[in-house]
Amino acid sequence: MRVMPGGDVDDSMIDGLPQPVDQAGSERGATARFIAVRILVILTLLTGTIYIVWRWGFSLNFDAWWIAIPLVMAETYALIDVFFFGFTLWRARSRPAPTTPPAGLTVDVFITTYNEDVELVRETAKAATRIRYPHRTYVLDDGDRAEMRAMADELGIGYITRGPGWQNRPLHAKAGNLNNALLQTDGEFLLILDADQNPRPQILDRTLGYFSKRTVALVQTPQEFVNVPDHDPLGSQAPLFYGPIQQGKDGWNAAFFCGSNAILRREALMQLGISRYVVELEQAVSAALAGATRVLRQARRRPEAKDPRVAAALDEIRIAVLEARRAVREHSESLGTVTYRLQQTITRVSEELVGADMALIAQDLEAIGELHTESGPDFDVLTDVGANVDALTARELSPLGALSSVQKLLRSIDVDRDDEAQPLMPLATISVTEDMATSMRLHGMGWGSVYHHETLADGLAPEDLGTMMKQRLRWAQGTIQVMLRENPLAQRGLSVPQRILYFATMWSYLSGFAALAFFAAPIIFLVGGVLPVSSTAFEFFLRFLPYLIISQLLFLVASRGLSTWRGQQYSLALFPIWIRSVTSAVANVWFGKPLGFVVTDKSGPSGRAPLRLVWPQIVVAVLLVIATIVGIVRLALGVGEPIGTAINLGWVVFDLIILSVLVHAVRYRGYGADSESDERVTA
Repeated sequence: MRVMPGGDVDDSMIDGLPQPVDQAGSERGATARFIAVRILVILTLLTGTIYIVWRWGFSLNFDAWWIAIPLVMAETYALIDVFFFGFTLWRARSRPAPTTPPAGLTVDVFITTYNEDVELVRETAKAATRIRYPHRTYVLDDGDRAEMRAMADELGIGYITRGPGWQNRPLHAKAGNLNNALLQTDGEFLLILDADQNPRPQILDRTLGYFSKRTVALVQTPQEFVNVPDHDPLGSQAPLFYGPIQQGKDGWNAAFFCGSNAILRREALMQLGISRYVVELEQAVSAALAGATRVLRQARRRPEAKDPRVAAALDEIRIAVLEARRAVREHSESLGTVTYRLQQTITRVSEELVGADMALIAQDLEAIGELHTESGPDFDVLTDVGANVDALTARELSPLGALSSVQKLLRSIDVDRDDEAQPLMPLATISVTEDMATSMRLHGMGWGSVYHHETLADGLAPEDLGTMMKQRLRWAQGTIQVMLRENPLAQRGLSVPQRILYFATMWSYLSGFAALAFFAAPIIFLVGGVLPVSSTAFEFFLRFLPYLIISQLLFLVASRGLSTWRGQQYSLALFPIWIRSVTSAVANVWFGKPLGFVVTDKSGPSGRAPLRLVWPQIVVAVLLVIATIVGIVRLALGVGEPIGTAINLGWVVFDLIILSVLVHAVRYRGYGADSESDERVTA
């Protein structure tokens, strides 16, 4: 679709791509491409499987297992990645334009901000006020700034910030900001925008029509950036993702929320918030009851539990806990009823034991008093007194320590969630990126999603390498957090394709480890003469070339002529970021180490990127250059197998071309400074 002067719509542009006037011809072309993609998917997986089976079964050099095994594992990882890509494209969906939305829908436009410049947010807010469909606009200011409030008042739009209830409680970054605003507004639909995403006037007209289907909870549109030169030095544009991949996910009802430029149904989010509240409360009760069972089991082994009175008390509590666990498991009673009855039982038993102990203490004190004589205590009397006092202090007042531990566990279950600023958290807070987890939960509840392939907002991308790397690290960390906390393969409610496609996105961030093997193998061969593959060149090429050629054809046809080279470069060149995202997310989820949350800087370039940001890539590049020199010398002197040396020389040259993208990135000064030289720079 093309926006004409005055805001009119030119329908010769549908779904963001030029459409021929001949609709029949267009449909025939789309069908032919669809069939071609499926054929290429089958051929790629067939040739890839043949190659990988041969690699594992017949070509491993076990004398150099320390590089042969990692390399074949990396190749297997790549084949699985191709499978996920092919599966995604199998039902790629190009939607027709939606119906015109009915009048009278209520829409809240949320512009999220934390520390962005007021003028930047002002431009987004002004663009939001120009949206044609009736709506209300709010600035959600997590920075609570007076100048931001004044700007909102000046434009006549709403301003929302955190209240005192959030003090000394988890903030949950952007998810918390949105959850806070959700409970202070009431629009049926929400348009969520980052502070640097200027919406076009027709954004609601072109998307609200999808919600005529009652099961649609989310409509995601592309994110494109206006401050990126044609050669895209930082790989900011994502034409493959915001295109064939999201359209493929859409075909499986698995297109997911990407944090901005999305419209969501409030009803779906609130239903999700209530559902998660119930689920998390039930999990907390179940965990507390399991903990109580363990505490009671330990208490039963303590010396004082030999006392029949103590043993009977512990058994009564244990039976009550088991009954409570059964009630929770069978959902036969409300959680409040279950926990209240159990707490009452523990309190009653504790009071009975305290009463009995107080009577015994009184008897002990009376006995101690009778031992004191007017003539003064003799040695035997002192011994008797000491024995009585020791017995008194050693009793520990029954097993109240164990019972109080159980009671403390149960009282930690708070149906009002006093540990949180508000009981309902509709957007997921389990990750530093709330979007994927939220849409996955919505899909798990049976809601549907739509990917609308049309640019309806103009954004700003990072303008220096450091900021870009922080952004990519945050995205990757958040995705891995979701995988570790709510692995889609084990989530109830998701269809099998949805499980596969969510996992595929998470799987892609493991590529950093595979990249290490792909960089290391040719270096080790050229420098050390160690060949991880045990076969002739003919056998290798017979199986590898068909796989390589057909897989590249698949990417070419699937991308529909879009340039995806920059994305391929960065998928390998940022291998340290992907590795760090996995290790840091594991440390956070399994060991509680904080990640922190870094908001992407929108203020422009910060100057030349320091080389320390890319020192791992520099080390790899130096080793590749050394390997190239050694390989050329080996060829010139006729040392070793010439075909193997030539193959690995080509491999290291390819790796150097991949890493060369960082040369542009380090030198990049930002869109304004780079625009004059843009025409002289080639991709």
